[in-house]
Amino acid sequence: MDQTGANISGAFVKLTREGESTGQEVPTDEDGKFYFLNVPSGPFHLTFTSSGLAPRDLAGALDPGESYVTPLMMLSVATQVTEVRVSLTPVEVATAEIKEQEKQRVLGIIPNFYVSYSPHAAPLTPKLKFELAWKSSTDPFTFVAVGMVAGFAQAGDRWSGYGQGAQGYAKRYGAIYGDVVIGTFVGGAILPTVLKQDPRYFYKGTGTKKSRLLYALESSVICRGDNGRRQPNYSSILGNIAAGGISNLYLPSNDRNTAGAIFSAAFIRMGEIAVANVFQEFVVPKLTPNLPTRAPQSGDPPTF
Repeated sequence: MDQTGANISGAFVKLTREGESTGQEVPTDEDGKFYFLNVPSGPFHLTFTSSGLAPRDLAGALDPGESYVTPLMMLSVATQVTEVRVSLTPVEVATAEIKEQEKQRVLGIIPNFYVSYSPHAAPLTPKLKFELAWKSSTDPFTFVAVGMVAGFAQAGDRWSGYGQGAQGYAKRYGAIYGDVVIGTFVGGAILPTVLKQDPRYFYKGTGTKKSRLLYALESSVICRGDNGRRQPNYSSILGNIAAGGISNLYLPSNDRNTAGAIFSAAFIRMGEIAVANVFQEFVVPKLTPNLPTRAPQSGDPPTF
């Protein structure tokens, strides 16, 4: 019978005897009863099965001439196990990773958003590239740093066409902040979106010091594409050139750069990026608390 006490008709009962691989099988009648006739004496094994119910087994031994009556067998509903795997989409993974990157600060203060410590980070969507550029260029520390640089520029009378005093400082501040914003958005969002490249530096962290040094240096001219492959870093190179050209629109006329100077400045900037990458590879992780991860991890998306 089943758990409600109802008789189960049409259930199957299989009889096997010790040393036999096959056996006899009969269905139960409308009262849930079954019979095996002329069964030789000795050990036996019964298996009870019915659709949707968990099977049961019974073992016993039959004496010569004995008529054996089994105890009441109750079959319960089979336990169903359903496995549900929920995998994050690449966009959800990338969004979560960016949220973690936006917490990265050297010494807990200096933003370090354009570095990924996950070797298999998901590619950024255009929205995330622009979000990262906005977050970086509007961070409070960025405004403070620009203010300090503007102060040094005024003290050294850089861009003398701006003059001195509060007005001259404001103009220098605007010019320097303009360089930061233009460079960040052009090289870190606009061109990476158009060219499908990732603007981040991917921390290596493994291998010999020489291999890590070479990796850091080449990352100034080689980047990861959105397809995961290494390729020339056109976004950074063209971004530096474009930023230099655009700055001529607001610098004093006597301080504007020629085309040659713009290209020279772009190549100098590439060298600065190479040095910064070496710093990122060997020094910054030690100065950055609460990093998401410092070791290579599986490239599979997380499952729950």
